[in-house]
Amino acid sequence: MFSTDEYELKMTSALEHFEAELAKIRTGRAHPNMLDGIRVEAYGTLMPLNQVANVTAPEAQLLQITPFDPSNIQAIAAAIRTDQSLGFNPSDDGRIVRVPVPALTEERRKQLVKQAGEKVEEARIALRNVRQEGLKEAKRMKEAKELSEDDLKTIEKEFDRLMSEFQDKLEATFKAKEKDILTV
Repeated sequence: MFSTDEYELKMTSALEHFEAELAKIRTGRAHPNMLDGIRVEAYGTLMPLNQVANVTAPEAQLLQITPFDPSNIQAIAAAIRTDQSLGFNPSDDGRIVRVPVPALTEERRKQLVKQAGEKVEEARIALRNVRQEGLKEAKRMKEAKELSEDDLKTIEKEFDRLMSEFQDKLEATFKAKEKDILTV
């Protein structure tokens, strides 16, 4: 018998990935996850920032990065400065890197909402791909006479239900993030 459970798990992981991507989009307040995408040239290789330093947000408008090895401080500041999508200008005092998080302009807020919208579309595509994969498998089983026509219709209805459920969750998450971004 065909089960949609594994496809539901894939959809759930796509939704979790979407939420993680949204968390990286700034809302005007400092949050350590804002720097999750930063990769630092340390010890001859590119490493995620959280593997070479501790990132904290001691204030609403400030990120503080404490490197595990002080010799990496210049590389950390350079990596943050290089990522233009963040628009940060870090400063270091030889021990820690401070990253002031500037207040968002109206134009920048609209850009961020647009960026979040693109993430929604990516998540929708991921969900559609999972649905397609599941339906393809169900049709293959029907052709192999492992499923009846009625079973196939039931499976299609189940996938439609799952899709609308996950689309609603996506939309709700996006609306909450949009409200968060646009709130001054």
